[in-house]
Amino acid sequence: MSTLVEVGRLAGVTPATVSNVLRGRGRVSESTRERVLAAVQQLGYRPNLNARALVKGRPQTIALIVSSIANPFYPEFALAVEQAVRKHDYFLLMCNTNNDPAQETAYLDAVGGSLAQGVLVMNADFLRVDELIELRRRNMPVVLCMWEKPDLQPELPCVAVDFYQAGVIAAEHLIKLGHQRIGAVVGSEPTGNHQWRYKGFCDTLARAEIAHPPEDVRFTNDTIDAGRNAAHGLLAAVPDLTAIFVSNDLPALGVLQAAADLGLEVPADLSVIGITDIQFAHQVRPALTTVSVPIDEAGELAVQLMMEVIADGEKQVPRMLVTSTPQLVVRASTGRVRRSRD
Repeated sequence: MSTLVEVGRLAGVTPATVSNVLRGRGRVSESTRERVLAAVQQLGYRPNLNARALVKGRPQTIALIVSSIANPFYPEFALAVEQAVRKHDYFLLMCNTNNDPAQETAYLDAVGGSLAQGVLVMNADFLRVDELIELRRRNMPVVLCMWEKPDLQPELPCVAVDFYQAGVIAAEHLIKLGHQRIGAVVGSEPTGNHQWRYKGFCDTLARAEIAHPPEDVRFTNDTIDAGRNAAHGLLAAVPDLTAIFVSNDLPALGVLQAAADLGLEVPADLSVIGITDIQFAHQVRPALTTVSVPIDEAGELAVQLMMEVIADGEKQVPRMLVTSTPQLVVRASTGRVRRSRD
């Protein structure tokens, strides 16, 4: 395997110049850059990541911890993060906990030991925050991603999305379409990570003086099957619903399935709206109306904040970066009330 010294000797430059060219740093003339790249190509040089890790104390890796890789939202977010970390000459290590606390602890121990220079954490409400704070005390940079309440600062640096406002936007859309009996399927426990989306929805109905009794909501898991089962139960108990708000797109797809099972036409008989705007949202039929959250922007901001924490070390105080406001995306699954159902 060739080395920086050998590449530099062939190109007629120092190893430091070779390193600057490969990292895109420093002032290097175009002719020098071309000679270095030609030498790299000729010798088949590849960076020695182990050597970099020895110099820096940890490998050139950022870990991303997610609760379930089966949820398509997380691969989409991971892609945005991966593209952002590569701009900073890092690699991304994906850690899938499968909602298992033991697996989560094992990942935190591993990445906090020697596998990464920093940890990005999704769904921080599912994690034991005290473990993350302890990890930070051991000089491991930690950033929380997609924090759902911008006016509630956690004890760690975070990137927040105003999911409360997403719930408001969804409710306002259904109200403008004339819906008065609106059910809800929430993809978490009442105190889980979807609580702020649901609260935004409920507060908006209350301001419009639209009743939303407890029997009009089902709390479930954030999956298609869970959404389908919850919608079956909800529509059996409250058959006169004309619309259903769903706290995430994945269970919203299940609600669409339930409507089809029951012979309901969407949106003539039942309007359905979700939140996040995953790729499947526009690929299903009818295409799902949803409130889009800025996934790419959140990934960029998370990496930006991580680079700041890595650079500042223990001097970094917890702070929050907030993404732009979620946006309504109207598709075929919502419409004006056209029929009433007994």
